[in-house]
Amino acid sequence: MTPPTNPQQVLDLARQNGLLRASQMQALGIGRVVLTRLTASGQLERVGRGVYRLPGTQASEHESLATLAVRVPQAVFCLLTALQLHGLTTQLPRQVWIAMPQGSHAPTLDYPPVKMVQFSGDAYSQGVETIHAEQVPLRVYGVAKTVADCFKHRNKIGLDVALEALKDALGSRKTSADELWRYAKVCRVANVMRPYLEALGHGA
Repeated sequence: MTPPTNPQQVLDLARQNGLLRASQMQALGIGRVVLTRLTASGQLERVGRGVYRLPGTQASEHESLATLAVRVPQAVFCLLTALQLHGLTTQLPRQVWIAMPQGSHAPTLDYPPVKMVQFSGDAYSQGVETIHAEQVPLRVYGVAKTVADCFKHRNKIGLDVALEALKDALGSRKTSADELWRYAKVCRVANVMRPYLEALGHGA
């Protein structure tokens, strides 16, 4: 692909990609001054530090997640935010919940407010799915992994939330008991989840 060399090509990229990241533009040989000029002239709109889009673009409910995904590629949406993305909660979390590898620093963002949890090994790498919003890939844990995570972090989000997620996930058939058992073991909460799964008729 030929690097864009003029403002119109940058605008074309914004039209194709939805969101532009300043660092991605620099990697293509485009200085920040081009983005600054396009923003000053009203041809681009700054939606976060180092993130731009075409003005007047219809914002989706997931725009803040797309902005975060562009800024923090390692982030995996988890817990309450993952439940929201999977349609397993009616709550709108005040913060965006992300998982990062053990030892990561919390991202510094103007917006959205972020709640970071650190996962290690398989608990971080397994069960990741990709969905798209604003033409941006969002990495999110799948339903079964998210439910297991909710039990793992029940002290942070509440056992009632974990139980509701478990019932809704099975009731809506968005996952299976086998998948739940699999990720319960990955997250080391099989003993915690066992009585609840058995009560719902899904013993190991």
